[in-house]
Amino acid sequence: MMPDRAAGLAESARTLAEGEVSSRTLVERALARIEATQPTLNAFRIVRTEAALAEADAADRELAAGARRPLLGVPVAVKDDMDVAGEPTAFGCPGDFPPVARDGEAVRRLRAAGAVIVGKTNTCELGQWPFTEGPAFGETRNPWHTGHTPGGSSGGSAAAVAAGLVPAALGSDGAGSVRIPASWTHLIGIKPQRGRISTWPRGEAFHGITVNGTLARTVADAALLLDAASGNHDRDPHRPPALTVSDAVGRDPGRLRIALSLKPPFTAVPARLRPEVRARILELAEKLSVLGHIVEEADPPYGQIGLTFVPRATAGIADHVRETPDPALLDPRTRDAARLGRLLGGAPLRAARRAEAVLHRRIGAFFGSYDVVLAPTTAAPPPAIGALYRLGGLATDRAMIAACPYAWPWNVLGWPGVNVPAGFVGALPVGAQLLGPANSELLLVSLAAQLEAELRWHEQWPPQKADADGTAA
Repeated sequence: MMPDRAAGLAESARTLAEGEVSSRTLVERALARIEATQPTLNAFRIVRTEAALAEADAADRELAAGARRPLLGVPVAVKDDMDVAGEPTAFGCPGDFPPVARDGEAVRRLRAAGAVIVGKTNTCELGQWPFTEGPAFGETRNPWHTGHTPGGSSGGSAAAVAAGLVPAALGSDGAGSVRIPASWTHLIGIKPQRGRISTWPRGEAFHGITVNGTLARTVADAALLLDAASGNHDRDPHRPPALTVSDAVGRDPGRLRIALSLKPPFTAVPARLRPEVRARILELAEKLSVLGHIVEEADPPYGQIGLTFVPRATAGIADHVRETPDPALLDPRTRDAARLGRLLGGAPLRAARRAEAVLHRRIGAFFGSYDVVLAPTTAAPPPAIGALYRLGGLATDRAMIAACPYAWPWNVLGWPGVNVPAGFVGALPVGAQLLGPANSELLLVSLAAQLEAELRWHEQWPPQKADADGTAA
C-alpha cells in the first residue's frame, strides 16, 4: 500500500513553519511514496535519497532556529533537463552522462526558497514527444490509468504530482510539454512568459521556444512554485518585468472577453478535435459564461506560424545531440531530427526568429478584441503506453500532431498559458488552455483560480492503485 499522498505545497510549507511536522518526516514520506510507485508509475530518473535527507535535516535546523523561507523544508521534484549539482542531466537519453558541477538557475532559486529536491523526473528523449517512454528508463505511466501515458515531455513530473508523490514539480514546455501532461493527469500546468523562470545555463532553450514551468494540483500551489523559481541569471537574454503571481489567486478577474478557439492552428498533416474532448471544452466555456464572462467562438490569426517553429525545434535538438556522450545510442527519430536541425540552423533559423515580431503584432492585435483565449490543450485523451513510442519517424509526427495540435504556437510567441482540468473522457483526464498576451500570468491565474473555486477539481484523486485496464484495485 502506498503511503499517504503528499499535502499541497502551501499546506506543507505552513505545517513546517508552524512546527507541526519536520522536513525529515515529509521528505521520508515522499521518498517512500516514490519507492513504492517506481515499479508501476516510474516517475523518477534519479532519486536523491541521501542528499535529500541531509538537506531536510539542514532545513529542520533552520526552522528550529526561527528561519523562514517560502518553501523551507518542502520536498519537490524537477525534470531531468534541469541541472542539479552532483547529478547527471541526461534529458531522457541513454548513455553515461557526467554529474554537473552546479545547479541551474531555476534549481538554485528553488533551493534559495528552501525547497528540498528529492529527485529528477523522467522525460522522453530531449523532450520531443507527448509521451514519456524510452530505452534509457522504460515507461512512465499515468496514475489515473496505468495503461496510458501521462503525456510528455514533462510526464515524470506530472505523474509524480498527480499521484501525490510530491506536492509540486518543475517541468519545461517547448511545444506544450508542461500543459499536455498537466491536461492528461488532471493538474494545473503553468507555462509562464519566456524568461520568467530562467533556463540558464542555456540563455535560450531550443532557440527560445522552451520555458520552464510548474505542475501542481491547485492554482495556488502552481503559482507559489512559480514565484519561488522565478528570476533571472545575470546573463539571461529575456528578462520580463517581475510579478508575484500568487497575488492573483483569489483576485476577481473582472468580466472578461474570452475567445473560444476550437480550430487547430495550421499543421502539415490533418488534426481533428475529438468530439468527446470538444464536449468537455464546451462545458468549461459554459461555466465561464455562467460566471459572467463573454465567451464567443474566435480563432487567433495564426497563419503559417508552424514554419517558424520547426527550425527552432530541430536546431535545438541538434544542439543537444552534439552534447550527448554517445549519439549512436539515441533514438533514430532523434538523429533524424538533429540532421534536419543542422540543415535549418542557418538562414531558416534566422528567418524564423525574425518572424516572431510580426507574429507578436498580428496575434497581439487579436487581444484588442479579447482578453483570454480558451482552447483545448489536446485534441484527444492520453494514448495507450507504446502507441506512439513504437512508431517510425513520420508516423510519430503524424500521430503527435493529431493528438496535440493546440499547444505549440504559444511557444513560438513566448507568451503565458495555463492548463486547467476540463474533466474526463471515461477514466482519462483532459484539459483546456487559458492563453494570454505577453506577461499576462496574473490575469490567467486569477481566471484559473475562479474556475477552480467553482469546479473543485483538486478534490479528485487517481485511484490508489489502478490496473492496466484502469480499474481501481
